[in-house]
Amino acid sequence: MIKRISFFTYGVASYGIFFLCFLYAIGFVGNLWVPKSIDASPTSPFMSSLLIDILLLGLFAVQHSVMARPAFKRAWTRIVPRQLERSTYVLFSSLALFTLFTYWQPLGGTIWSIENTTAQIALYTVFISGWALVLISTFMINHFDLFGLRQVTLYLLGREYSHLNFRAPMLYKNVRHPIYLGFILAFWATPVMTATHLLFAVATTAYILIGIRLEEHDLKNALPEYDEYSKRVPMLIPSIGNQTNDLVNTTLQTEAL
Repeated sequence: MIKRISFFTYGVASYGIFFLCFLYAIGFVGNLWVPKSIDASPTSPFMSSLLIDILLLGLFAVQHSVMARPAFKRAWTRIVPRQLERSTYVLFSSLALFTLFTYWQPLGGTIWSIENTTAQIALYTVFISGWALVLISTFMINHFDLFGLRQVTLYLLGREYSHLNFRAPMLYKNVRHPIYLGFILAFWATPVMTATHLLFAVATTAYILIGIRLEEHDLKNALPEYDEYSKRVPMLIPSIGNQTNDLVNTTLQTEAL
């Protein structure tokens, strides 16, 4: 019983760290509340700051992608108990992001600055809507399985973990990756686009596009239904009125932040 409680505590703690990271990310990207945001005042030479930022983005991309691959999971669960695999992935991803937030080096420079009040409000609305879409979309599949809480809760109760059914609920009938779409909206919607913010937006968008290809390759190999689903439902630009009943896999879903 002690082992089960310790696993559950680890899973809950990992989730708590993730949720703090999610809230911090909103403030970091939006220049709100946090002590050091994406557009803080530059403190180092441009080229050294640029190199550090690229390395930080690369560190997160490698960690986030490699740990999500099935081959890595098979090897990793020889060391980490399978009940904790997802929680550990969530924890490591959060730590990689906190590392990025801590050591991020602002570059300065303004690409665009929108002064119109109506346009500013519109962009902030898109920004907030993007983050809301990310969070809401996780609940449309299974938020608690996605972030490891279901796994440790079932283990605490002495019940065997079962993979979730392959399905496409709500927004997933119109777009395959609403979580990624939400991130893209949140990263690009800003009335003041600095060189620093542009680097972050371009790099993360490129990573998302690459990540989708890797994720869908794994999904198609594991789930024959996903290939048909991907042919009917667009990847990132929602289709209006699409009523497909195809399904999306929540077990192998690797969208996380």
